[in-house]
Amino acid sequence: MPADAAVADGSLTQEQPRRNWRRLVLMLIVPLALVLGGAYFWVTGGRYVSTENSYVQQDKVMIGPDVSGRIVEVAVREDDTVKQGDLLFRIDDEPYRLELGQVDAAIASARLNIEQLRAAYLDAQAARQSAEENVDFQRREFERQKTLLSGGYAAQARYDEARHQLQAAEQQFAQARQRVKSALAALGGDPEIQTDRHPLVMEAIAKRDQAQRNLDHTVIRAPADGVISQTDRLLAGQYMPVGTPALALVETGRTWVEANFKETEITWMHVGQPATVTLDTYPDHDLTATVESIGAGTGSEFSLLPAQNATGNWVKVVQRVPVRLRLDPVSSAGVPLRTGLSTSVEVDTGHTRDLPSPVRSALAWTGIGTAHARSR
Repeated sequence: MPADAAVADGSLTQEQPRRNWRRLVLMLIVPLALVLGGAYFWVTGGRYVSTENSYVQQDKVMIGPDVSGRIVEVAVREDDTVKQGDLLFRIDDEPYRLELGQVDAAIASARLNIEQLRAAYLDAQAARQSAEENVDFQRREFERQKTLLSGGYAAQARYDEARHQLQAAEQQFAQARQRVKSALAALGGDPEIQTDRHPLVMEAIAKRDQAQRNLDHTVIRAPADGVISQTDRLLAGQYMPVGTPALALVETGRTWVEANFKETEITWMHVGQPATVTLDTYPDHDLTATVESIGAGTGSEFSLLPAQNATGNWVKVVQRVPVRLRLDPVSSAGVPLRTGLSTSVEVDTGHTRDLPSPVRSALAWTGIGTAHARSR
């Protein structure tokens, strides 16, 4: 055999075991990688729950007047941005100014009446004092006539006249005392009562406060920061009854996301867990959020006509539970959020599933399973 052939044959003989060893390693590594990858996806498969049934929400307030009247000024238009306290519209205040003037006059009249009642009380006291003195005089006169009659020095007629005058004086005294009580009752039982503490004056003042409130409420201002909407009925000259919605205010001071998760997806969800929100309007700008609350019931329980499941043709349907997410103000800064925008939400529950039994047995045989259990 030539020398070159011998050398080549030796090289092939050494290369063959190397190839077999590489093939064996690849045959072991590939299945092992598949097993480990599948185990990883199995363990972390229940950690993240997501839904596209979620929307941006903001408080919405229907604003209407507290007093009726004709609109004389409109200061906002559709989609205007307003701050708390900004003028929205104004109602004709002339009728309410006239009413306030009438009530002010009623207060002055009530105060004058109290002074008259106080004077009447003093007159009643003076009349009672005079009636009491007259009773004392008539009683003494009656006693004199009684003594004279018993001694035979007076006529029976004079005695009867004295007795009649005493009875009349006592009756007048009783009437005078009753007039004092009536005058005192008219003053609320306290002759020294302050004029503005008397019930008649307090009632007039309460009416004045109500009239002032009505006058103040002819000017309708924004209760919070927000965006004006639905101003179709807000026209100058339009008559607005009390409580009729004139416009809507979408408050921008507080924004949240309401996500409707399947009931099978909230098993490991609780308040405080982090979440990621993606808006369809801004798909390249993810927002961070936190689970703020989980609904007390499914959406169907709070519907106008709840489903009646006590029927023979019942079909099980997976229910959805509303979950409120609080947006991180830092991540949402500068992003114009509008109520009703569609979003996609993913919540990190932090939950991991146990490994399948065959994998746990294999890991336990190698000793890895014990370390894994200790780490948990």
